[in-house]
Amino acid sequence: MDISNFGDAKKTYIMGILNVTPDSFSDGGNYTDMDSALRQAEKMVSEGVDIIDIGGESTRPGYTPVDAKEEEARVVPVIKELRKYFNIPISVDTYKSSVARKALDAGADIINDIWGFRQDPQMASVVSEYGAMCVLMHNSDDTYYGDLVQDVARELGESVRIALGAGVRKDRIIVDPGIGFGKTYEQNLEIIRHLSDFTNMGYPVLVGASRKSVLWKTLGNKPAECDAATAAISVMAVQAGARFVRVHNVRMNADAIRMTEEICYGTGEK
Repeated sequence: MDISNFGDAKKTYIMGILNVTPDSFSDGGNYTDMDSALRQAEKMVSEGVDIIDIGGESTRPGYTPVDAKEEEARVVPVIKELRKYFNIPISVDTYKSSVARKALDAGADIINDIWGFRQDPQMASVVSEYGAMCVLMHNSDDTYYGDLVQDVARELGESVRIALGAGVRKDRIIVDPGIGFGKTYEQNLEIIRHLSDFTNMGYPVLVGASRKSVLWKTLGNKPAECDAATAAISVMAVQAGARFVRVHNVRMNADAIRMTEEICYGTGEK
């Protein structure tokens, strides 16, 4: 699979989140058994999802790390079952190369690395070996930047160079500016305001703001009550030229995206 499978430049594709974790910030514990995970996958497919992204370790602020074996035990059986029932690209949200290898062996198509190949030195070579697609997200251990947007773009460029240096093809790379990771509330807002700076980097951009703290801190809501606010970010992502959004509520975001696409690119004829 390559990015040409998502080749419509006037379309923003939806990556639906399937967390098989007990402690994710908005849906932890909801899909930890196989039946509930499959039901949620079926629901997302019926609502128009383009990719299912499986997470086996919560990376919310203050998260408790899990070892690779536990993460594999959570995600690999779900990948295998999804492969039986759904003909849809599968992404795995991991920064561990051993988990990535097991996931790709099980039938995953995309590795979504929150550290952009900068945490595990073997990750890039594993993705290259399998010819997989990858999402390279920006992350940082602190929130100190000279020029936020330029620094994030530069560090994403470093991730891209790591990928290319390991033999990952350019047409298999997606970048993600990392809303909610290594950034303050104001910095997250600034990244959202400047999404077009990242879509000008020459790689497809994924925007992942679904239910994150920048939304619920603004609204004073619980994370699961921030789907309408997530859809607002999805509209901005379309307008900025982002090719992918990563969301919990597929239907609401699909409606917002399709309407925005029609306004921006449609013929006005029905």
